[in-house]
Amino acid sequence: MNRSRPSDSKLSLDLDLNKHDHAGMISQPYKLYVERTDAKKKMARFYAMSIEPNLFGEACLTRRWGRIGTNGQMKTHQFEKEQDAVDLFLDLLRQKRRRGYRAIGFVASQ
Repeated sequence: MNRSRPSDSKLSLDLDLNKHDHAGMISQPYKLYVERTDAKKKMARFYAMSIEPNLFGEACLTRRWGRIGTNGQMKTHQFEKEQDAVDLFLDLLRQKRRRGYRAIGFVASQ
C-alpha cells in the first residue's frame, strides 16, 4: 500500500455528521397499545405504535393494526427529527381515542 500520497480530507466519512439533525437516542420511550371492541358489531381491533431509532439514528414511528388475534398490517415512517415522529404519534393517538380505542388495563393479582 502506498501511503506517500496525501489523503483528500473532503472525502472524509465524518464530514457529513453535522448536516442532518438525526434523532440519535430517543429522549423517552413512546409505546402505545389500544383496542376497540364492540360485541354487537362483532368488532375486535387493535392499534399499536412505537417510536424507536433505526440503524442510521433516525426516529422511526412503527404502526401496527388489525383484528385482535392476527398479525394485522404494519407501516413505518422515518423522520430526521424526533419531534416530527412525536407529533405524528400524538395526532394518531388523538384520532384513535376519538374513534373509541382504549388502553387495556392490567389487573394486579393479590
